[in-house]
Amino acid sequence: MTGTPLRVGLVGYGLAGSVFHAPLIAATEGLALDTVVTSDPDRRRQARAASPDVRLADAPEELFDRADELDLVVIASPNKTHVPLATAALKAGLPVVVDKPVAGTAAEARELAALAEERGLLLSVFQNRRWDNDFLTLRGLLADGSLGDAWRFESRFERWRPEPKGGWRESGDPAEIGGLLYDLGSHVVDQAMVLFGPVTEVYAETDVRRTGAEADDDTFLALTHASGVRSHLHVSATTAQLGPRFRVLGSRAGYVKYGLDPQEAALREGGRPGTAPEWGVEDEALWGRIGSGESPLSGGGTPVPTLPGDYPAYYAAVAAALTGAGPNPVTALEAAAALDVLEAARRSAREKVTVTL
Repeated sequence: MTGTPLRVGLVGYGLAGSVFHAPLIAATEGLALDTVVTSDPDRRRQARAASPDVRLADAPEELFDRADELDLVVIASPNKTHVPLATAALKAGLPVVVDKPVAGTAAEARELAALAEERGLLLSVFQNRRWDNDFLTLRGLLADGSLGDAWRFESRFERWRPEPKGGWRESGDPAEIGGLLYDLGSHVVDQAMVLFGPVTEVYAETDVRRTGAEADDDTFLALTHASGVRSHLHVSATTAQLGPRFRVLGSRAGYVKYGLDPQEAALREGGRPGTAPEWGVEDEALWGRIGSGESPLSGGGTPVPTLPGDYPAYYAAVAAALTGAGPNPVTALEAAAALDVLEAARRSAREKVTVTL
C-alpha cells in the first residue's frame, strides 16, 4: 500500500489499547497512529514513550470534534462504552474498529451495523484470534480434508488465576459486561462459528468459583451447529491443569493441539511485529498431532507444523477495506450472531435449559 497513511485515533490505552491495538496499528503499512485517548497520566506517558509523535487527548469527544483529521477510530475502552462510543464515532462520520465484544446484546450490535450501513462507513470488530497459529492450522486441516467430516470440536481457553484481579472485567455489575462468558467466550464462540457455521442449540454452565469473585470464572458451552458438528467450549480462570487448546474429531482422523498462540505473550513482553523474522512462530515441541486410535500424549499420531500466527493480518485487512481494496475482515453482523449464542448461553445457565436459536 502506498500513499499517505490513514490516520488512526485510539480510544483507551489499557491492556487492549497498549498491548494489542497500538502495536498492531504501528506495524501496519498504510496506517499511522495519530492520537491516543486516555486521561490517565501514567498511560499518557506510556503512549508517548512508545510513539513519540502521537497526539494525546483526554476524552473521545476531542476525536469526534476533529473527525475530518482522522480516517479511523479504534475503540479499546471498557466494554460498557463500546456501543455509545461507536455510535458517536459513526455519527461523526468516522469508520470504526471496536474491540470484542462489540456490544452487550445482539440487538445493539445489529443497530450499530445498521447505522454504519446507513452512513456508508466501515464498522469492524477486533477478533484477533481468527489469526491464532492453531486456528489457522486447523482451518487448513479442515479445508484439505485431513480430518474427513468434522464431528466434534473441543476448544479450551483456560488459565490458572486462583486469586481475582478485580477491575471491570471481573465485575458482577451487568452494566460492565464482565465475566469470562463475554471475555474469552467471545473468542471461542467466534472461532467455532467461523469453522462450523451457524448454531441452532446452546447449553451452558457458568460458575463463580473463586473466593471474592463476582462474575463467571468457570464456564462451559455446548453448541449444536446447523452443519451437525457439536462444539464443546471451555473458558476458565480456575484450571489447575490445562487441557488441550483444541481437540477435533473427524471421520478420518483427529487433531490435538496444546498451548496458546505465542503472539499475546510476545506483545506483552514488548515484542513487535516486523522487528523479528519469526513473528508468530512457535517451538516445534508444541506442534499438534493428527492421527487415529492413538494418544498424542504417548507420541501417537503425526506432528503437524503449526502455521505462524498473524495478528497483523487483521489491521492489514482493515486498511485494505478502508481503501476499497478488500472486504471488512470481521463484520458487526458476524459479531451479532456470536452474541446471539452468548445471550442464549447466559439464559441456558440461568434457567438450566437448552436454548434453541
